Amino acid sequence: MSALRASSRKIGVFISAVLAIVVITGSVMYVLEGEKSGFADIPTSIYWAIVTLTTVGYGDLSPQTPLGKAIASFLMIMGYGIIAVPTGIVTVELSQTAKNDAAMHICPGCGISGHTVDARYCRNCGEKLTG
Repeated sequence: MSALRASSRKIGVFISAVLAIVVITGSVMYVLEGEKSGFADIPTSIYWAIVTLTTVGYGDLSPQTPLGKAIASFLMIMGYGIIAVPTGIVTVELSQTAKNDAAMHICPGCGISGHTVDARYCRNCGEKLTG
């Protein structure tokens, strides 16, 4: 839980960036493709961008112009990377939290680490643990 709390700001910035990408891409596709391709309005185009970015691909809307297809291809590839980013952020925070927990449980007397989180005394020499 502490790793999730520590990464919440980074995840928030990431989600904000994803939302900006979806709104911009959806708006560009509305201008490029227009109503004749099914992009009837900007909210519908944003819906298409979300479906494409998340690699769901319902197929109810698809670009018809070469530039629209190129943008869609780029958005699809970006979708794979976007799936990995939050996982990496949380993993780094989990690793950092584990490292901090381990550092807090190093015996000041003998230097042994690896004590349980709730340990009050060193399992090797009996010295009182700090932190």
